[in-house]
Amino acid sequence: MEESTSREKILKKIRNALLTKSENPYPIVGNDKPIYNEITESLDLTFAEEFNKVAGKFVYCENENDFLSSLKMLINENSWSPVYCLDKKIKTLLNTKDISFTDKQEDFYDLKVAITRCEFLIARLGSAMISSKHDSGRRLNIYPEIHIILAYTSQLVPDLKNALAGIKKRYGDDLPSMISVVTGPSRTADIEKTLVMGAHGPKDLYVFLVDDNISNGIME
Repeated sequence: MEESTSREKILKKIRNALLTKSENPYPIVGNDKPIYNEITESLDLTFAEEFNKVAGKFVYCENENDFLSSLKMLINENSWSPVYCLDKKIKTLLNTKDISFTDKQEDFYDLKVAITRCEFLIARLGSAMISSKHDSGRRLNIYPEIHIILAYTSQLVPDLKNALAGIKKRYGDDLPSMISVVTGPSRTADIEKTLVMGAHGPKDLYVFLVDDNISNGIME
């Protein structure tokens, strides 16, 4: 029977096309293949290499006493005293070495250096995951000119997905109101394609990594 309308002709072509199988012109990509290459180095070495690539300043410490000695030397060399700190556990550490710090609200807007902790260190990215759950809150990660992070080797994870899984396990349904990933000091090249450091946050970012797998730490 001859087709009587253009509509019927079009519908017939569609039916025939749906019944006819054609080869996929695009290569089949296996969904089971990993996106990234496997990390072959240790997590601390991988993190240090990636962190240095993004202009971060990495300091490895054998234990907390080593951290305090290195921090005190850095502060004295740069005349940074006092540093700003709100974290109770870090303040306990600083007191053991008589490292001067302030936690007064009236000193906040004049602060140059702040020290905080983090949730995780992401080795592949050379990044630190931070959250508002810590005593330091939101401001100390972005406001100071120089940001110092105290972290431990037990906080190292390979990838971002591991850090997110760790956050979920740690806090359950009571997740922090702010979770962020910091990768190196703040920078921008929006203005005339010139790289500017410290544009929207710290221009220097330090990570002191304490090996808590071998040390008898002061901090619980």
